[in-house]
Amino acid sequence: MIKGFIVGLAVANAFEWVAHKYILHGTHRPGQPRYSPVPRSMKSHWEHHREVRKQHFADDGYVQGFSNWRTRNEVGSLAVVAVAASVIFYPVSKGMVAAAWYSAFNYYYIHRRAHLEPDWAKRKIPWHYDHHMNANQDANWCVTKPWFDYVMGTRVVSSDELREDNPLGIALPVAVAQALTQWVNQYFPAKYVEQKSKVIETEMHPERKIQTLAS
Repeated sequence: MIKGFIVGLAVANAFEWVAHKYILHGTHRPGQPRYSPVPRSMKSHWEHHREVRKQHFADDGYVQGFSNWRTRNEVGSLAVVAVAASVIFYPVSKGMVAAAWYSAFNYYYIHRRAHLEPDWAKRKIPWHYDHHMNANQDANWCVTKPWFDYVMGTRVVSSDELREDNPLGIALPVAVAQALTQWVNQYFPAKYVEQKSKVIETEMHPERKIQTLAS
């Protein structure tokens, strides 16, 4: 049961990475809109991105709750995934089924709280803050934990302030965290970019762009 639960957590984190990258963001196509197998979810997610960039990481959709269609879409999608995972994993491991339901609830809790409490998000899940506020929004695909971003080479750090203490994204003794970080940096290093690019400045503060054009 415990072993299956741990494996299930890893599978859920991998699914976060895949679903976020290919379903929620969609695949680039030259000369055409992005493609997603679930276009409604992609539309919801990009509206979420626009809201977050305008409001310094906050999203009022979570304040509105189920009256907001994006919230309903997110909860419904998580429920569908959890049910599908239960059907697939039940013959294999009940621990994986439990992990699927835990991961669905945990994802919604973490994601909702992050966009209601931006300062909490910067401290607890800086990889997701980077996903939205970084110059490159096509990176940092994991939400709850950054595991598969390190595995896949898509953890892009904008500043030391937004670098987690260790690649597991959980509290560990300092010596253990340092040793783990050193090992991961050797084999699965994170990338770094400059956060406060002109792109972010003009998107978050359009009046500055107007002033620059006027001058």
